[in-house]
Amino acid sequence: MSDDERGAVVPVEVDGNTVAEDVMVTPAEEPAVAPEITWPADLPVLPLKGTVVFPDAVAPLAIGEERSIRLVDDVMDREVRRLVLVTARDQDMGEPGPDDLFGVGVVATVEKMLRVPDGSMRVLVHGGERVRLTGYPGSDPFLVATVEPMPDIVEESDELKALAGNVQAAFARVVDLVPYLPDELQMAAANVDDPSTLSYLVTSSLRLPVAEKQELLEEVRVSARLRRLSEILARETQVLELGARIQAEVEQDIEQGQREFVLRQQLKAIQDELGEGDEAEINELRRRIEEAPLPDEVRTAADRELTRLGRIPDQSAEHQVIRTYLDWILDIPWGTSTEDDLDLDRAQRVLDEDHYGIPRVKERILEELAVARLKGGAAGTVILFSGPPGVGKTSLGRSIARTLGREFARISVGGVRDEAEIRGHRRTYIGAMPGTIVRAIRDAGSMNPVIMIDEIDKMGADVRGDPSSAMLEVLDPAQNGTFRDHYLDLPLDLSKVLFICTANVLDTIPRPLLDRMEVIALSGYTDDDKIHIAREYLIPRQLEATGVPAGDVDITDPALQVVISEYTREAGVRGLERRIGALLRRAALDIARGVDGVDVIGPDEAREMLGPERVHPEVRRRTSEPGVATGLAVTGAGGDILFVEASVMPGTGSLVVTGQLGEVMRESVRAALTCVRARAAEFGLELDEDYFGVHDIHVHVPAGAIPKDGPSAGITIATALVSAISGRHASPDVAMTGEITLVGQVLPIGGVRDKVLAALRAGIHTVIIPADNEGQLSEVPDDARAQVDVVLAADLSDVIPVAIPA
Repeated sequence: MSDDERGAVVPVEVDGNTVAEDVMVTPAEEPAVAPEITWPADLPVLPLKGTVVFPDAVAPLAIGEERSIRLVDDVMDREVRRLVLVTARDQDMGEPGPDDLFGVGVVATVEKMLRVPDGSMRVLVHGGERVRLTGYPGSDPFLVATVEPMPDIVEESDELKALAGNVQAAFARVVDLVPYLPDELQMAAANVDDPSTLSYLVTSSLRLPVAEKQELLEEVRVSARLRRLSEILARETQVLELGARIQAEVEQDIEQGQREFVLRQQLKAIQDELGEGDEAEINELRRRIEEAPLPDEVRTAADRELTRLGRIPDQSAEHQVIRTYLDWILDIPWGTSTEDDLDLDRAQRVLDEDHYGIPRVKERILEELAVARLKGGAAGTVILFSGPPGVGKTSLGRSIARTLGREFARISVGGVRDEAEIRGHRRTYIGAMPGTIVRAIRDAGSMNPVIMIDEIDKMGADVRGDPSSAMLEVLDPAQNGTFRDHYLDLPLDLSKVLFICTANVLDTIPRPLLDRMEVIALSGYTDDDKIHIAREYLIPRQLEATGVPAGDVDITDPALQVVISEYTREAGVRGLERRIGALLRRAALDIARGVDGVDVIGPDEAREMLGPERVHPEVRRRTSEPGVATGLAVTGAGGDILFVEASVMPGTGSLVVTGQLGEVMRESVRAALTCVRARAAEFGLELDEDYFGVHDIHVHVPAGAIPKDGPSAGITIATALVSAISGRHASPDVAMTGEITLVGQVLPIGGVRDKVLAALRAGIHTVIIPADNEGQLSEVPDDARAQVDVVLAADLSDVIPVAIPA
């Protein structure tokens, strides 16, 4: 420790001049004895700035102001060289006046004075008794104050001794923590017996705010001063310990960083020696770039990034970012493609092997392949398979890839709300990566794969962007030849990719996106279709999944029919496959237990294994009351039946519509009511003229939690109204669909095939459809068409006699 540090010095100011050294407390073993206290009542005042001098303290001061120099010269000419040291309230004030000084100071003796060449002087003062300034009789050429002594009040007690001991212990801890306090101070404080002297020694040694030092100087009760000093020491100890802990942690981190640096340098030297270092890594990347068939723009970007990589230390975060970017560029199969197999006969065989039925869909796929054969390739085609779940949309995409001999990759965009999922994240973001399109190309391993985009109707949009807008560029043959992913920021040719999309409904797909796709609709299967699919595809797949030998279990056709009609109600076959799996798991249990013989599963065994039926025929029960009619609708899950309920009660002629209906369906209710009112007599309704003015009508479509909309329930609503008003039951074996006008005309609708199949699944064998939809009956399978009596209706008068028989 240097001599300056052992002197415990801090810069201060005297009357606007910097003090060379702070207060120096005289150690107890080397006492500096002040002269006897005999001084006049009026003494010159030397203002201090930024420090407080305590009794028994020695302080070197630098004097530069003219007024202060004259004061010191005057004091040095006197026999007794005494003055009053008083601290200024504001250390920034140029020339403090009486009101700018504290009211308590210390009488000090000027021990030594030294003039320096620049005209200033250095003085050494020794603090004496504490005094109170009671007045200022003079201010020119310097301040003169009247003072009176302020002796300490010492109350000898055990508490005072305890306070002194606590201060000594706390000060010793501070000395250990503070580098600028000499170790001798700890010994000096421990040897001081006088509590007052101890308080001055400790206070003058610490670097405290001027306000706190002045507060301790003005406190005359020694016990109170020691108590306050204990609080300050406790605070300082806490701050110093925290600082010491932080310093230790910083030093440890620095040491750890230096150690890691040395180890990395050694590791680098070893890797260089083995040919595995950064240079070897860069050479390997350079070789891969040179050998890859990269387009010119891509090669330029790769070379540029490789040059940057060579200049960046491997410890840098940017090093790994560039390395990952180059890996992505090299992982893309630039220039790699497969040759299309456009043999239509083979395509027909593959489609028949993979899928049962759906002849129109297969024919449509073969038409696209025929066009591709004539054009010399299947590039630029975007196909959209739409239909209910479980009808084979995704498997058709795999079959097309197998037919063409192309690689297949599948991505799902259901629930995607971030545009970056399609286009990728820019490299400025931590953890950035390319979008799903680039990743699909990489996984496929060729530039002309079949990419299936599943659930495209379920994309969303939020503050992060609209992914459907990004899909516009991906699926547009006029734009996707230069598709740019945000991560790669390089042109990627997608024009040779065959995109196949799937959707359950078309309504949620944005129109600009839908216009870029060729829509191929897939409808639900009939019961016979499902039995054939179960025999040829589902049962063999589940036998393999459960490990049951093919010859040990026989599921009969009647059992399959029971499963279809009593345990599933769906357009596809996913639920049927799950139930077949449940049957085979029960059979596997019997086989594992050692039961011999072939396990034949008939209708009764199927019911026993699957438990209570899950699909209940409800048409007859629901239509047992007047005012209920059965309609047909198409949902994302295929065709389905719905019930429309109407109720009439005395009232004021109001119309209430419930069931979470959309605006179009609400308008259908109003149109149907108007038609029924206008043609009430024609439908056998003998009503008073004011009937509709004194009765309220409530129309409700059950399953209120499900939103419903569309005009195709018009004739069903009108039938329910006629049934409710007349009190006659609607036929439970009749379902209907069709839009109604105010005059009662029945307009065409969509989804005839799905609706007819839904009626069959519900056990209904009479279906009323608009006469203008007669041509669409050809889409209904022949076996289903034979089981249904289709009534063609051009007007509501064609509907009511069939739906509400007399």
